[in-house]
Amino acid sequence: MRTAFLIGGVKSGSGKTLVTLSLMAALRKRGLAVQPFKCGPDYIDPTLHQLVTGQTSSNLDLKMCGESFCNNIFKEKATLADICVVEGVMGLFDGGEASSASLAKSLNLPVILIIDVRSVAESVAAVLHGFETYDKELNIVGVIFNFTGSDRHKELIKNEVERNCKTQLLGFLPRDEKFSVPSRHLGLYMGNELKEQLELDKMVELVETHIDIDTLLKQCHYRTVPAEKATPSPFVIRQTSVRLAVARDEAFCFYYQDNLDMLEKAGVEIRYFSPVHDSDLPEDIQGIYFGGGYPEIYAERLSANGNIISQIRGFNRDRGYIYGECGGFMYLCDDIVDEQGAVYPMLGLIHTRVRMDKKLRKLGYREVRLHSDCMLGDKGDVRYGHEYHYSEEESLSRMLPPLFENDNDMYGYENGNCIGSYVHLHFGRTPEICQKIYEALVKRKKQRC
Repeated sequence: MRTAFLIGGVKSGSGKTLVTLSLMAALRKRGLAVQPFKCGPDYIDPTLHQLVTGQTSSNLDLKMCGESFCNNIFKEKATLADICVVEGVMGLFDGGEASSASLAKSLNLPVILIIDVRSVAESVAAVLHGFETYDKELNIVGVIFNFTGSDRHKELIKNEVERNCKTQLLGFLPRDEKFSVPSRHLGLYMGNELKEQLELDKMVELVETHIDIDTLLKQCHYRTVPAEKATPSPFVIRQTSVRLAVARDEAFCFYYQDNLDMLEKAGVEIRYFSPVHDSDLPEDIQGIYFGGGYPEIYAERLSANGNIISQIRGFNRDRGYIYGECGGFMYLCDDIVDEQGAVYPMLGLIHTRVRMDKKLRKLGYREVRLHSDCMLGDKGDVRYGHEYHYSEEESLSRMLPPLFENDNDMYGYENGNCIGSYVHLHFGRTPEICQKIYEALVKRKKQRC
């Protein structure tokens, strides 16, 4: 018997992330091995989880990753921890199949509900009662009221909730503007950027003082069961060693670690490099993977790194495999135009210009089909992911075939062995992608021999 729970909110902005991080820090300080998870397609919160717990946080998304992947990765990691903490996404029921509530039911997890009580008092009881009765299959075992004011404010809420609701009241967190996580256009700052700003000792003191953690732990038992087994396959000794260069630095930092782990299990050796800082590509590589991130913030430095640009262009001319998604796709294009109108030349491998905007341009899940055979699979294969970006193409390069299609929509481009799009893929629902990438890299290596 272990402990596990999902932290859900009534709405976005209710303080889920800060409460989650504070509880993780407090549990770890108690000597518990804490395994973090994040509901939904998020690259940033998992880095904050890792900063606090020291453990890699996996994304659990029923729509994008599939139920089998979510259940298996959760059960696998749960066996190695004392406690599992899942941070929810948006409001508890927002997102239908991809909602925090759906995930909690799929994993049979108890839910701790966070309610923002700024500008409200007794009416909170009606909100909580609604959440208790909305879905009888959901197990809401505790509630934390966030951003509370005076003692009178807490008393009004407590009295009304105890008279009308059944959920265990776990505590009141005071309104304190000092406790916040800085954000920017794509969300919060990454964990490595906030090492000096997150005051973990004060966060621990806050929740230990204002939340009944002992009661919370008693409410949140979870019985682990063996992970579902995939189709049995013998251990494969790869006859050919292949290398994939993965761009990873402050400009390219959006990767699902589970994707990279699956690639390694498929036989792909990963070599990290920095397009911002390095002047040379890793040696003996057959492919390059540019993930998402913030190329627009580091556009001047990326554009000025002529040596690495020259090497990547040469790798492309030699028909090496290159894949870029979102920020990585932007780097593959001719230019990036920032919000002030400054133009920064990029790799020029996909002939289109992208321009930053102050408004969010695209957001949502994507189910797409490959337009033709490529390193990600065969023509017609379905892939799953999401889009979330503030830039858009200023000049469309429709002379190039698209990478993906979905009904009448086209996504990204294919230029020989160089492919890219705004779609962030997760491999959980279609793990055969990793085998396809391995086979493409093997083909490339044999061509060079």
